[in-house]
Amino acid sequence: MDRPTLYIANKNYSSWSFRPWMALTGLGIDFEEVLIPFDDAAGNPNIKAVSPTGRVPLLQHGALKIWESLAIIEYAAELYPDAGLLPADRAQRALARSVSMEMLSSFRALSSACPMNIRRPKARIALPDGVDTDISRIEAIWRDLLQQSGGPFLFGAFGGADAMFAPVVNRFEIYDLVDRSDTLAYMQTMKAHPAWRKWEEAARAEPWVVPEDEV
Repeated sequence: MDRPTLYIANKNYSSWSFRPWMALTGLGIDFEEVLIPFDDAAGNPNIKAVSPTGRVPLLQHGALKIWESLAIIEYAAELYPDAGLLPADRAQRALARSVSMEMLSSFRALSSACPMNIRRPKARIALPDGVDTDISRIEAIWRDLLQQSGGPFLFGAFGGADAMFAPVVNRFEIYDLVDRSDTLAYMQTMKAHPAWRKWEEAARAEPWVVPEDEV
């Protein structure tokens, strides 16, 4: 089987790159990583050269190109059915897809007000309308899934749904948004994962600074 290539952007800031990278790395799937920084306000032409949308992440497998984080995770789940990207149980797979799609399509107030930033020192900011609603809904998703599965991850073992929420873990921490014990425990579980630690180490070593994401 050809080794896929995952194109990503800055590890410090790129929440959408973080998701498929965390999923693939966390489950031991072998791939080549190509990082193209978004260090140009008009868009890095090197990204446009490989991606039909002009954005990353993008997974290339042979001649096939797959963009969007969730589509990449879904494709990898088909390519590596035994890796554990999705739950084995059909009902649980459907639920994992539902919460992953909700993460993809929702929570705009949170993501807009609180950009992912691995290097940012923990500090609160004034929150616009809608952020508290997003936080409450995400906490409810986590709480319900962890109660059903018994943890430590959303569906028991680490999987694609956890990876979809990985940037939220960073947002909740660096902007000091949550204080529920069960939320904090899940966040610590995620941050202790070897894939998270590998991404974080690389993010902290990056030289690029994107002013608009330095809230």
